[in-house]
Parts: sequence; structure tokens; C-alpha cells
Amino acid sequence: MKAHPSRPRLLVTEQTPAPAAARTEAASGVLHALDAALDQSHDVKAEVEACAEDLGSANARAKNRIAQGANELPAHQALQDGLAVEERVQGCADDLKQVTDNLARGVDEVKAVEQALVRSRAALAESEEALAVSRSAERHASQRAMHDPKTGLPNRTLFDDRLTQAIAGAERHGWVLAVLFLDLDRFKLVNDTHGHAAGDTVLTAVAERLMRNARDEDTVCRNGGDEFLYLLINPSGREAVARIAALVRQVIGAPIGMGALQLLVTPSIGIALYPEHGMSGQSLIAQADAAMYRAKHLGSGFEFFAPAGLA
Repeated sequence: MKAHPSRPRLLVTEQTPAPAAARTEAASGVLHALDAALDQSHDVKAEVEACAEDLGSANARAKNRIAQGANELPAHQALQDGLAVEERVQGCADDLKQVTDNLARGVDEVKAVEQALVRSRAALAESEEALAVSRSAERHASQRAMHDPKTGLPNRTLFDDRLTQAIAGAERHGWVLAVLFLDLDRFKLVNDTHGHAAGDTVLTAVAERLMRNARDEDTVCRNGGDEFLYLLINPSGREAVARIAALVRQVIGAPIGMGALQLLVTPSIGIALYPEHGMSGQSLIAQADAAMYRAKHLGSGFEFFAPAGLA
């Protein structure tokens, strides 16, 4: 019988659950323990195969001796061989039970860690969803705070902020700015004759036409009532500003359909230039407002600001 050195028993220690902050490491540790248990099962399999090989060798030797004429095997040797193989098989059985227990415990621990990870991922998804809802609510709140609810245009607060930034940029780069102050002529007549719903239709249409014709870098806002402000960033000279003002009057003056009605309004426009007419946003708006009243009084459509002595 082939002699086999005694094999040390392989032990897989029980894994203790990891804290919540280290679930990934815990899962890795449990998987490592499962790998060790599987390695142990391979060792047990090899030992069982060795036992089978030894038993087969013993049987072959016995058959050989009988074939050579031996009538019986030495009883002592046969007993020793049988006891040795039985002891090894019993050891394999014990090891196999331990492997089974370790694997079962490891699988339970992996399931527990996986369930914890699932709960963590669900909590994370809920947190991300809540954060997205919060950000969306914040955006909508900011939209409402900085935009006119009737027309969707920036309101005066946002316009003032952009004008302040534009003046800072113009000072650095030597740009020209133009502030146009628009007031709709005959708007009160629309409200008085056709009602406030018609007036709202006019305001919405004017806002859409201004936005459609404004450049990306420019800003249009509703100042309140039937007044609008239009900021031009670095227009190429006074003549270009005049062309834009004329185009704005033409665009706004096109008929506005409301069912069978064709509503007509035109704006009077006042224009103030930076730095020629003012160095601050407040002064530019005030000068453009004064120029608008002059244009309305003269019926000229639009006017640039001019000091009282030069008007």
C-alpha cells in the first residue's frame, strides 16, 4: 500500500459581519472565505481519490498473490491496511462536512452582504432622486424669481444684474452698450376696448417677437405693464443701434391675431449709450426712459438720449 503523509486539516474561520461603512470589503472577505472553502473541498476530493487508489492497489496485490498460489493474506497486514484506509476515509468525511458547513455559512453571509448592498443602493437611489427633485424645485424657484410670469422674459431684477455685468465687461474691453426703453403705444386702448385677455395676448406676442430677434448675448426684459427693456452688447456704432431700433418697431408693429381680431401696437423707443450717456445701469435706464418719452411726444418712433439743452 502506498504511504501518504498525514495531511493537516484546512480550517476556514467564521466571518464576522462588517460594519455598514465597509460592506464592499466585507463582501470581498466573504468571497475569499468561500474560495478557501472550495480549495479545501478540492483537497478532500484529492484525498478520497488517493484512498480509492490505495484500496485498488491493495486489491490488486491481493489478487496477484492469490494468482501466485497464496491461499491467504497475512491477517495482521490486511487489518492494518483496512484500518488505515478507514481512518483516512473518516478524516475525509469529517473534512467534507466542515467544507459543507463553511460553504453554507459563507453563502448565508454573502446573501446578507448582498441584501445590505441592495438596501444601500436603494437608499442611494432615493437620495439621488430626492436631490434631483430638490434641484428641479430650486431651478423653478429661480426661474420664477428672475422671470416675468406672464411673458417668460427676464424680469427687471435679472436685467439689472446682466446690465451690471455688461458694464464691467465693457469697461475692461472698451465696448459700447445700448439700452433701449420700449413703451407700447395705444396699449391702454387694447385693454379698454377688447379686455385684459387681449392685452395679455399682445404682451406675450411682443415678448416672443423681441426674443426671436435678439442675439444670444443680448437681454430683453419686461419692465412692467407695457414697458420693455432691451440691452445690446457691443453694437457696431450708433447707426447700427438705430437700425436695430427701426427693426424692433417693424417687428412689433406687425398685426397680432386674436381670433377674428387683428390687434396693432407700435412701441416708442428711447436709447441710451454706454459710456456716452451714462456709466451706471441706473443712469442708462433713466436716460433711455427720458428718451422714450421724447420719442412718444415727437411721434418719431425712437430717439437717442440728448441733454436738455441739446434736445
